[in-house]
Amino acid sequence: MNQTFLTGFFTLLLFALSGCQDALEETLTLNSPQQTHRIDVYLDAGGRPGYRVLRKGNSVIDSSGLGFEFKNQPTLMNGMRWVESELFSEDETWEMPWGEQREVRNHYNGARIVLEEQEAPGRQLVLYFRAYEDGIAFRYEFPEQEGTDSLLITAEKTEFRLTGDHMTWWIPGDWDIYEHLYNTTRVSEIDALSKQDHPNLASTYIPENAVNTPVTMRSDEGLHLSFHEADLTDYAGMTLKVDPDNLTLTSALVGSDRLDYKVGRALPFHTPWRTVQIADSAGDLIESRLIENLNEPNKLGDVSWFTPMKYVGIWWEMHLGIATWDYGMTLDEQDRWVDTGKAHGKHGATTENTRRYIDFAAANNIKGVLVEGWNTGWERWIGFEDREGVFDFVTPYPDYNIEALAAYGREKGVEIIMHHETSAAPRTYEQQLDTAFALMKDLGIHSVKTGYVGKIIPKGEYHHGQWMVKHYRNVLETAAKYNVAINAHEPIKATGLRRTYPNAISREGLRGQEFNAWSVEGGNPPEHLPIVAFTRMLAGPIDFTPGIFDIGLKQKPGSQINTTLAQQLALYVVIYSPIQMACDLPENYEGQPAFEFIRDVGVDWEQSKVLSGEVGDFVAITREERGTGNWFVGAITDENPRDLEIDFSFLPEGVRFQANVYQDGPGAHYQKNPTDIEIQKTTIDRNSKINYRLAAGGGLAISLIPE
Repeated sequence: MNQTFLTGFFTLLLFALSGCQDALEETLTLNSPQQTHRIDVYLDAGGRPGYRVLRKGNSVIDSSGLGFEFKNQPTLMNGMRWVESELFSEDETWEMPWGEQREVRNHYNGARIVLEEQEAPGRQLVLYFRAYEDGIAFRYEFPEQEGTDSLLITAEKTEFRLTGDHMTWWIPGDWDIYEHLYNTTRVSEIDALSKQDHPNLASTYIPENAVNTPVTMRSDEGLHLSFHEADLTDYAGMTLKVDPDNLTLTSALVGSDRLDYKVGRALPFHTPWRTVQIADSAGDLIESRLIENLNEPNKLGDVSWFTPMKYVGIWWEMHLGIATWDYGMTLDEQDRWVDTGKAHGKHGATTENTRRYIDFAAANNIKGVLVEGWNTGWERWIGFEDREGVFDFVTPYPDYNIEALAAYGREKGVEIIMHHETSAAPRTYEQQLDTAFALMKDLGIHSVKTGYVGKIIPKGEYHHGQWMVKHYRNVLETAAKYNVAINAHEPIKATGLRRTYPNAISREGLRGQEFNAWSVEGGNPPEHLPIVAFTRMLAGPIDFTPGIFDIGLKQKPGSQINTTLAQQLALYVVIYSPIQMACDLPENYEGQPAFEFIRDVGVDWEQSKVLSGEVGDFVAITREERGTGNWFVGAITDENPRDLEIDFSFLPEGVRFQANVYQDGPGAHYQKNPTDIEIQKTTIDRNSKINYRLAAGGGLAISLIPE
């Protein structure tokens, strides 16, 4: 990093605290490059470090304390003294190998502050702060200390003291799963404990009134804030404990029932970044790349072996009850899976069925086929305490010829996407990682969907604790050695590590499309995705699996997708991922004119712009496809119909575009008439401004191809 000492933007002040004649407060003031944001870092009268944040002179985060509690050591919170501070700036541009945009600017002013206990044992704590135009971030560093070589953290006491009772879009601070519906309340009304023990969640644990991140807020004045973390490495995931009376959030690390601490690390080490994205408009939160900028540069180098793609797969039919993941094998006396010749006949991942999906993909500009249920073990994958050793990640069922199918796919220009469900037994998976990834490399398979359904084994660990954070990283790094990209389900949250490890292509980490087939609430409500775009999507790419055309789910009476068909198309633009599934059954796409949009839409982008939007209500996004000059527009709304003007001034000068417009028909409604869609062809340029009508739960999708 090029570090330039600054003089104009930083001030080190010493002044007496009011009413404390002998006490001094030390403050370092740090401004963002254009002075939009100001961070004051200070020691209070008791020697506790803290900070405050202002935007354009107005307080955003009031005076908030910092510190830690440890096992077998005193708290590191008060009695600190200021040793030294270092001031620097950075202005670089880096390129995403794939992403929402090609080039990303990383421009900030930063500070490094060394603090030390005034009394024995004289431990040091280093603070790093960065001020960006789109927000602020800070992290802690524990340097080498005399007399100790490691730390056991029992609590991180990072505070975010709010300046108002903001409207908040939140999910509970569940240690095991992010698959909750979002809630819309004031901060003072957050009640995470009321969300305990959801019947549709295979694993869930909510121990206190805390929220998971990203958590997004809007002040009464219209300022938007999103709290999250970046570069989560060998550390517990952070939830935010809510103090509704004092409007304060405090970091609450995910723990372990096996251990009496939250994080154990050898010295020296640094924590993840604690981040606050700040914007006047909701759309600016989506356009922010702050989370990625806080991560280290690409460590993998050339990753052209991974190609962003659309895919289909053997998956949705299992959620509809048409097929099963398991073949119908039994365990013999030596605990080996054997074929008794009495398979139930509903197995989805057969050679014949996979060939059908490959043929469909090849005919429709789709480059991948996901196959779930191909390997032995599914007969005992969930509902059992002891699931160690259940799955074999290299042995297919008798009716699945993996070598022949990989070869057939190559002939057709379609790549098989591997599937590794672990049934939340990560130690079994780790024992087979090299063998499983070597098989993939031999077969020319470059991406895998991993899964962790159920309670973690060993008992007492949680999906979002330090033990599993290390496991997810181990999988990612091992996969990279074999040119394999990871799409993780039941994951740890995304924290921008795709910059450092661009084989981290996508992940679930939210309540996905499959809940529409069987959830007790009757599917995801129409407001779900207009909230997701401004919350979960700020963390990184989402494998949401859009593209349902059978909205009424004729195979699942009583269930329904709570969107219109036009919204299902718009999701390919609105919800970002470098892999996008056309998740419905192939037969439901046959003869459907609207399927042309899925054939045409891009997945890798030169640039992206948010045209308009409000959290939980609606959002409109446009993206330019890399290498083609094609543009695509997607817009979605909640249960309220609305008129939406699209200003096409984002298009380049002097170019006319053939526009295919897919919009809700005049009778469209997500419940009453979800498949009513109008498809029109017209010509559009950058001078065009057109008003479109979005139905309740509806959407708009436009492809713009240069003439």
